[in-house]
Amino acid sequence: MRAAVYLSAGDVTVDDVPDAAVVEPTDAVVRVLRSCVCGSDLWSYRGVVNREAGSRMGHEFLGLVEDVGRDVTTLEVGDLVVSPFQWSDNTCPACLDGIQSSCANGGTFGAPGADGGQGEAVRVPLADGTLVAVPSGAGEDLYPALLATSDVLGTGLHGATLAGVSEGATVAVIGDGAVGLCAVLGATTVLGAERVILMSRHADRTELGRRFGATDIVESRGAEGIAAVRELTRGLGVRHVVEAVGTKESWEMAVGMAREGGAIGAVGVPHASPRLPLFGPFVHHLTISLGIAPVRRYLPMLIERTVDGTLDAGPVFDTVLPLEQVGDAYAAMASRQSIKVMLT
Repeated sequence: MRAAVYLSAGDVTVDDVPDAAVVEPTDAVVRVLRSCVCGSDLWSYRGVVNREAGSRMGHEFLGLVEDVGRDVTTLEVGDLVVSPFQWSDNTCPACLDGIQSSCANGGTFGAPGADGGQGEAVRVPLADGTLVAVPSGAGEDLYPALLATSDVLGTGLHGATLAGVSEGATVAVIGDGAVGLCAVLGATTVLGAERVILMSRHADRTELGRRFGATDIVESRGAEGIAAVRELTRGLGVRHVVEAVGTKESWEMAVGMAREGGAIGAVGVPHASPRLPLFGPFVHHLTISLGIAPVRRYLPMLIERTVDGTLDAGPVFDTVLPLEQVGDAYAAMASRQSIKVMLT
């Protein structure tokens, strides 16, 4: 089968790889219909983090179940399914606590030895605990919105949830990538936020942010950005901040714009390992919650709302390319020509 393979920084291509197949009795094989490139994939593409040459790429996909192991009980061949970016048994203590991203038996698609989502098919370990079937009747027009539930929508919503967003809240979102934009959508459409301040200076992302519910746009960064947010909130700052970048600068902004007793929900992957001075958050009574989003926790609800038409994160995909052009997809996202690329 064909799949995306990492060769070196700036070089992702498509090559022939062994066919996905059932290995363990709890496995399923999913024939991929749609996959995509994630902002976190760009860290190795840009050479910020090391990745083994020849490793598979991608962790977001939806498709049709093509084969199941003998112990799989909740799925049938032909089911349309969405996969979160990590597999989990959904039965261990962490999973039962709703932190499937810390599953004792879990793993991540695209990690060494695992199939990546950017391929013609994927072997899915622990299929019963991982995959969520889409109700019958969902048409191809819903594929973009369903694909978004596999990572960015759940991750954005998780950031807003960690920040304590609730009905009528005022929220600031730092980051106008797909996760940040989905944090806007999750905060407004799912959690009921009344006001969302999006930090964005790119016209296409600003426009989408407004479509998703952003009420205010701040283009400034650093101290100027903090001052602008405080000016919009009568000098108080915001009670809820979603940090969706993961850099030193974004963290400084998050702490700086949070009001006394506020909360920061961080889902930006801190590959750059920013150091967070604790004295400021300590003095200002800030609550900081962060972690890899347990998308599996949110997935049934997100799929249900997507199918019934009350939630649509599909517009984050502003470019569609065939799998064979995966190199172009990475280049487009790395240069910020595209918000997020969907692969067919």
